[in-house]
Amino acid sequence: MRKSIRAALAASFLALAANAQADLSTVPSGEYGLDDHHAYISFTYSHIGFSTPHVGFRKFDANLTLDSAKPENSAIEVVIDTTSVDSRVEEFNGHLRGSNFFDTDNYPQATFKSTSIEGTGEDTFNVTGDLTIKDVTKSVTLEATLNKAAMHPMRKIPAVGFSAETTIMRSDFGLDRAVPAVGDEVTIYITVEMPKKESD
Repeated sequence: MRKSIRAALAASFLALAANAQADLSTVPSGEYGLDDHHAYISFTYSHIGFSTPHVGFRKFDANLTLDSAKPENSAIEVVIDTTSVDSRVEEFNGHLRGSNFFDTDNYPQATFKSTSIEGTGEDTFNVTGDLTIKDVTKSVTLEATLNKAAMHPMRKIPAVGFSAETTIMRSDFGLDRAVPAVGDEVTIYITVEMPKKESD
């Protein structure tokens, strides 16, 4: 019985510690930029039902204008270099950069710009914004989680970390090659560390 109580108390303390780390009030408002050594954007889809490939981008940038007291007043913008798409198969990378998919010669960037942020829990948010791929813009909502907000132990500046995901239909953006044999539904995963800009 005592072991059960101790385990429950330990779990409660761990939960409280995790929430404290994810409290935006521990960092100041301002401009936060991307730590590109600790940032990832990837997407998955069904390949003829046999596998779920994981494809990512090697180059992208993001800027967060954070209102730590009222997170709903914050804003984020992301710019992705679509030429950096990486499936870990060079031949397929060429296909993805080609006219049947991202057509990077004509559309070298994809962008996301938030239009609203809504708190859904202590450390979770719905981030709605305009996603533009190949000059097609659609409103999408990212389900985001604040992983941590604190002084970065190495850089000695405030930093925040987020994870987020959303699901889109690639055919909505002119990326409909091989649909429906290859899945139309694409799930996008994002995880980033963002330190406060030192010039801010």
